[in-house]
Amino acid sequence: MSSSPDTPFAALGIAVLTVSDTRTLDTDTSGQLLADSLTTAGHRLADRQLLPDDRYQMRALVSAWIADPAVEVVLITGGTGFTGRDSTPEAIAPLLDKQVDGFGELFRQVSYEDIGTSTLQSRALAGLANRTLVVCMPGSSNACRTAWTRILEAQLDSRTRPCNFVQHLGNPDQDGRRA
Repeated sequence: MSSSPDTPFAALGIAVLTVSDTRTLDTDTSGQLLADSLTTAGHRLADRQLLPDDRYQMRALVSAWIADPAVEVVLITGGTGFTGRDSTPEAIAPLLDKQVDGFGELFRQVSYEDIGTSTLQSRALAGLANRTLVVCMPGSSNACRTAWTRILEAQLDSRTRPCNFVQHLGNPDQDGRRA
């Protein structure tokens, strides 16, 4: 992977959702890590919310973000495990036009270096919906750091070559390019 100095950086509008029955915005270290990381990288924090693990509330909020032209990426942390209340994948998958199968696979691969076979219990996923990238990752700060530094930071940078997600996001102009 390389960077193209001739391509300008494109700041994206990114919304962050934390799914938790126990955290508050004050105790949400994972959502804060993502918000800090994306702004440090030069992107805009379009919105930040915290919801309980309720698939219908998640779908309603994420659907609104997918329809909002100011939101080009949605980062969701939490609710991807196997406990009785974990339902983020079930809530989000029906909203996706196309799944990014490689995200979950790559996330589990790079997580294996840190947590070994426990990575099997991550149901991390990503996909595109209405030219918005939606990414679901585990709720731990370490998992969010891994996803951001090892995958998302580069894929949300318009200068990353040979390819990145920026060209697939936002409202395209008449030539199909990002406006």
